[in-house]
Amino acid sequence: MRLSEFKANGITAATVSRMVCAGDVIRLARGLYQLPDAPLEAHHNLAEAAKRVPRGVVCLVSALAYHELTDQLPRAVWMAIGTRDWMPKQARPEIRIVRFTDSLLTDDVLTVHIEHVPVKVFGVAKTIADCFRHRRKVGQAVALEGLQEALRQRKASPAELARHAERGGVATVIRPYLEALTANA
Repeated sequence: MRLSEFKANGITAATVSRMVCAGDVIRLARGLYQLPDAPLEAHHNLAEAAKRVPRGVVCLVSALAYHELTDQLPRAVWMAIGTRDWMPKQARPEIRIVRFTDSLLTDDVLTVHIEHVPVKVFGVAKTIADCFRHRRKVGQAVALEGLQEALRQRKASPAELARHAERGGVATVIRPYLEALTANA
């Protein structure tokens, strides 16, 4: 829960501070709290990041991991924000920020609930196109692994992947890999 949510429910910052001292709540980061006995799900760090960056969307390696398309366990949560959006101060969990234009930031966004927190995550095809767009940051191998797994698990069709690659401006980059992986299908 954010401090602003406490305040909206009539609980002052001083009361929250006393609750932390008494051990009734745990301070995760500046302005972010949780119950000490709260059950944690596998993607707890995504819920924390969504609370810390309310306008952000989980992207790149973190979205691949959420969709179970990679064996990578990202150290940081990758979040996409707008070109002029506020960037959070670093704390736990570490957040890697990538800036997207408004059209790319609102395209193919899914809202999932993790620990009763709405978390925005890019869809599978959009995530793979973005990994190829940011292949210097995440690595070419990660982008290829995501593409292979998405096709193998049938989580995205070649047409969807091509459409999102075209929108992201990486159609010429992804086309040879897509053709090679779907040639015998």
